[in-house]
Amino acid sequence: MKQFIKIVIWGAGGHAKVVADILRCMGGYEIAGFLDDAKPARHGQPFCGTTILGGKEQLPLLQENGVTHIILGFGDNAARLRLNALVKEFAFHLATAIHPRATVAADVPIGEGTVIAAGAVINPGSRLGANVIINTCASVDHDCIVEDGAHLSPGARLGGKVTIGRGAWLAMNSAAVPGITIGEGAIIGAGAVVLSNIPPRVLAYGIPARIIRPTE
Repeated sequence: MKQFIKIVIWGAGGHAKVVADILRCMGGYEIAGFLDDAKPARHGQPFCGTTILGGKEQLPLLQENGVTHIILGFGDNAARLRLNALVKEFAFHLATAIHPRATVAADVPIGEGTVIAAGAVINPGSRLGANVIINTCASVDHDCIVEDGAHLSPGARLGGKVTIGRGAWLAMNSAAVPGITIGEGAIIGAGAVVLSNIPPRVLAYGIPARIIRPTE
């Protein structure tokens, strides 16, 4: 009989549903439940075919119950980077979720905890860090670098040789032309077209994208 890896999804919102679907499409995992620190009142409630088990206080109990893997199923980049350390402190493995209908070139290294949704395309020579999200129908062209904790929202597009800094976020249908760099923690607004480098920790949007204000 095939043995399944017991996994918990940390998060219990829309993105967690997407992650759960990817894991089920991949096969090989048994989703033991979800964690939600944001809304304690939901603890014990049914969600997405299983149960919201509680918050981070459940981590020791999960190990006792045979859970070996966790995946972070929420979009907050800074929180994913922060909780990554906590997951490792408790010696859980961070799972990587790649939808069977995503297209990923054979030479692309993918960091632990990364989620690649249906319809996404990652082309040759690119590199994805840990806890990255490449969301539905987003695309990463050749020789790009997407650093830890970054998030490409549905429909976001990168030209070739683009670098996306740690924890940066490209909102829906934004695009970056080839060769540019978007700095650590920067936010690119929905529908923006980035034609030049964006420094760290700023909000930029528009066509062409212009810096609006710092994010901190």
